[in-house]
Parts: sequence; C-alpha cells; structure tokens
Amino acid sequence: MEFRAGKYSKEFEYSYASGFFPVFELLKHRPECVLKVVFSSKAKTSEGAEKLRRLCLEKQIPSSVDDKLLVRISPKENVFAAGMFRKYYSPIQKSGAQLVLNCPENAGNLGTIIRTMIGFNACDIALIRPAVDIFDPACVRASMGGLFQANFSYFDSFEDYLKEHPKRNVYLFMTSGEKSVRQAEFQRPVSLVFGSESSGLPEDFKKYGKSVFIPQSNNIDSLNVSVAAGIGLYEAGKHA
Repeated sequence: MEFRAGKYSKEFEYSYASGFFPVFELLKHRPECVLKVVFSSKAKTSEGAEKLRRLCLEKQIPSSVDDKLLVRISPKENVFAAGMFRKYYSPIQKSGAQLVLNCPENAGNLGTIIRTMIGFNACDIALIRPAVDIFDPACVRASMGGLFQANFSYFDSFEDYLKEHPKRNVYLFMTSGEKSVRQAEFQRPVSLVFGSESSGLPEDFKKYGKSVFIPQSNNIDSLNVSVAAGIGLYEAGKHA
C-alpha cells in the first residue's frame, strides 16, 4: 500500500484517528488495521501518551514522535496523537437493531450518531448513497473511536437495503410521521430510518414502514439528525 501522509482523501486506502481516546479505541478493536501511531513532542511525558506507547509495544505497532507529520495529518493544535489505519469492511448483521441513514451529508453528524448508537448497544448502520465517507477523519473523531466497534454497509438505494435485509420492522422518522415516537410500539428486529440533514425523508418513504415523529416545539423546523437518532434509539430500547 502506498502511504502518503497528509490531508485525507476518500480515495486513500487508509485513514486517520486523531486524539488519545480514538487511537486507544482503534488499537483495542482494530489493531490488525493499524499502520502507525504518531505522537506530538508535547505529549512525551503525559500519562495518556505513556499508556498508548505501552499498548503499541504490546500490539507490535510502530510508533514515533513526529510533529510535522502530525500537523499534516491533523492541523488542530490540541491533537497530541494520531493513528493511521487501513480501511476495512465490516458488514451489518442480519439480526438486531439497525440504523439506516438515507443520504447522510455531514461527517461530524455521522460520527456522533455512531457514538450514540454504540452507547445504546446497537452496532449496525446502513448508509444509502449518496452518502458521506464513514472513514472521513471528522467522522472518526466525532465517533470518539466508536466507529471501530460498528458494522456498516453502503447501499445504492433503500430498496436495495430492503432486498438484502427483508422481514424487518421499519420505522421512518419524519416530521410528518403518523404516530408519536412516544406511542410507537417498536417490534424486533427494528430498522430506524432517518433522512438527510437538509431534507429529511421523502414523503414516499411512508410506503416502506411505519412513520413516526418526535414531538417538538414550533420554534424550529426539525431536530438535528444526530439528536433525532439518539431519541429514536432510546425509545426503541424501551421495547428491547
């Protein structure tokens, strides 16, 4: 694999995890994918750096102090470590709760959703194209390393998703939903479906399952999709 450390491109075969905790999670859950760990000279004596160095030795992962390389990987001043890793594929499972994002646009939102998903013991996320790159470092960072515990699959359409994962109870989160999320009776296996940040789910998606809405005031047009996903996961979890 040709490795050219610098500003990330989705065309790369590798990506970056920035910050002590995301790198810990990378080494803990995907050590076989790690290429190298880089430290800032400012982190030489920190407890986090020492712990991470010991883990690198244990996993036999190369590491070095390289301020210039770290700046190229992550120009933020408060980043003291980064891990470079090969991209991998971990497809969603046939059973269990699944989050489905239709045309997600923002890497930070995707990362936050993944972090929340893992917090609710859900591991599977389906992404309907066009969709943001799940390995974008902004997504990895926002997930706080939760990405490395998640399974994910991309689909060209929602119909393709349903063909591969039939006989699921589909719940469509829409501001025009027919039933409040508080009244919905989530039945396993659940698929919680959310639309893009800019336009939500199209009205014709109602043909695919049960549409639900999250009660809110009229002072805003809609909740952020990452907030909505957290509420959906919480409510669905009550029926687990």
